[in-house]
Amino acid sequence: MNRKVLSLLFAFILIFSLSLALAGCPAKETMEPGDETMEGTEEGAMEMVKITVGTDAAYPPFELIDEETGEIVGFDIDLMNKIAETGGFEVEYKNVNWDGIFVGLDNEDYDAVISAVSITEERMEVYDFSDPYYAISQALIVPIEDVEAIAGVDDLAGKKVGAQIGTTGAIFVSELEGVELVNYDDNALAIEALLRGDVDAVVCDHPVAYDYALVNESYVGKLEVVNDNLNEGDLENYGIVVKKGNAAVLALINENLAKVLDEGIEDIEKKWKLK
Repeated sequence: MNRKVLSLLFAFILIFSLSLALAGCPAKETMEPGDETMEGTEEGAMEMVKITVGTDAAYPPFELIDEETGEIVGFDIDLMNKIAETGGFEVEYKNVNWDGIFVGLDNEDYDAVISAVSITEERMEVYDFSDPYYAISQALIVPIEDVEAIAGVDDLAGKKVGAQIGTTGAIFVSELEGVELVNYDDNALAIEALLRGDVDAVVCDHPVAYDYALVNESYVGKLEVVNDNLNEGDLENYGIVVKKGNAAVLALINENLAKVLDEGIEDIEKKWKLK
């Protein structure tokens, strides 16, 4: 047998052996985004071992930075951790400014967002939401010395009102006739502006308003929530956000969120003074 024939025979044997080896390996299933967090099982089902979640940790009591540990904490974080514990998967958090949080989701920097995000028709056109997990209304905060002068929305005509940019609170103010909306990157900046006299009032989600007025030691005795139902009973629902079409992450969250809500979240509400 000449050298050329031997080479061809060797190549054929090598290719045949590799084919047999590959045929015996189970295919790894992948799914976007964050496919490195997915593992295929022998049955071919998708098992989620970890998801990455974006949050803006400047929205107490839902998400904030613990001054002692430097960790992200809050109602939303405890809820998400409980969902993960129930579902047997891990969560990694990324602290992201609100004005870029959805851009990061679009870019697949994380798999989901939990950050006191109200479910709106406009957002639902672009993103998928979990089932609702908390209902809120917009609230009006004023300096304690202005309670009589500004008792409600009717007293805001001709005044400046601060709100966090891109929030439903900012949208609410923008629709008030004769009221000037002043946008801020976060509510803390809006509250500081209120105390300086740069704006006459601030609008934000009612649990956040009460956290500033009744819990935050820097502001207790300086602020008053004069109306915690600006939506007049038309409550907003918070939801966890995923990229449009990310069915695997959405199903994982919804399945275990339902279990958590069935068991009750009164302990988390009590911890963060929401009840």
